[in-house]
Amino acid sequence: MSLGTKNRLKQNAEACKAHLRAKYPDEAELVEEFIVEIEGPEESQDVNGWTQFTDVKGSTSEMLGRVDDSFAAWLNP
Repeated sequence: MSLGTKNRLKQNAEACKAHLRAKYPDEAELVEEFIVEIEGPEESQDVNGWTQFTDVKGSTSEMLGRVDDSFAAWLNP
């Protein structure tokens, strides 16, 4: 995997996490638990889990919308 791809994956992961933390401050513990489910535990984190929310268009707003939908579904199975 090229360095550019790795950087893009990391940027997308950081954008998703920042969005969740900002949008759901009252559910901070649940947000962190959701992030761990996507990335794995700290000692073996993998930002590739966030690729499930991206698409070919590279639209950040659509990606964050999918993150919101997934978090809502995760909260209310």
